[in-house]
Amino acid sequence: CPLLLRVFVNEGQHNLPDAYHRGRVPGSELQIYTWKDATLKELTNLIKDVYTSANAKGTMFNFALTFPDKRGVFHFKEVGTTSVAHSGPDDKITLSACRLAIGDYMDVAVRIPHDDRRDRRLPPMRRNTGRERIPISPLLSQRESELCNN
Repeated sequence: CPLLLRVFVNEGQHNLPDAYHRGRVPGSELQIYTWKDATLKELTNLIKDVYTSANAKGTMFNFALTFPDKRGVFHFKEVGTTSVAHSGPDDKITLSACRLAIGDYMDVAVRIPHDDRRDRRLPPMRRNTGRERIPISPLLSQRESELCNN
């Protein structure tokens, strides 16, 4: 059965736990319709489609499940790391193997190599107010959007 996975991407490090407090979520949300047998490498490729600057060789993607406890306090559980440059043991980890539960979020820290960091900052995404669904494929980076509008 497919599910909606809410993915929050941040450059350099994971979002702070306070960003997931009392119904708030970070603004860099991707909504991905997927299956529990999707791998971290497949999620990496979807994120790269949206954040084209993350295609730089050596870019690392660190995945963590984010979920609330019974009191509503969010916790992080690191589940794996993938790379643009090479294959690794975490590439084939599935959402099911991560013990993803319906309603959990995925927080992704994207680490772009230092050489490229100045020129390849992740473009800011527009804030999703929760009223609209943002399909993964039509999103463009800020630079691409500016080029299309000129």
